[in-house]
Amino acid sequence: MRGFGELEQAIMDVVWAADAPLSVRDVLGRLNATRPQPLAYNTVQTVMEVLHRKDWLTRAKDGRAFRYKATKSREEYAASLIDQVWATGADRTATLVRLFDELDPGELAELRAALAERTVGEQG
Repeated sequence: MRGFGELEQAIMDVVWAADAPLSVRDVLGRLNATRPQPLAYNTVQTVMEVLHRKDWLTRAKDGRAFRYKATKSREEYAASLIDQVWATGADRTATLVRLFDELDPGELAELRAALAERTVGEQG
């Protein structure tokens, strides 16, 4: 698996930000609200169908249209990208240290707390 293309990422960002399943028209409206060059309905529909086939989106019929929602979270997507890095044979520890060097103190504190909670959960 490779990362999303630019439009796939933009669509997934809209879907992840939504509180409820979205139609193609909903996604198109949100995307076009922030773009200098509007996208065509068919373009967004095609890419959403591709994301559905890739199992990133699920859909349910709503009248004549479909409503889409994500099958995986943004965090699961990010983890899958990291898994791809591990598959290249990169030194995991060195890579993690490099990533941690980029975190601000608040993020490091959150990470420490999450790791401590996980350790307690495994011991209990």
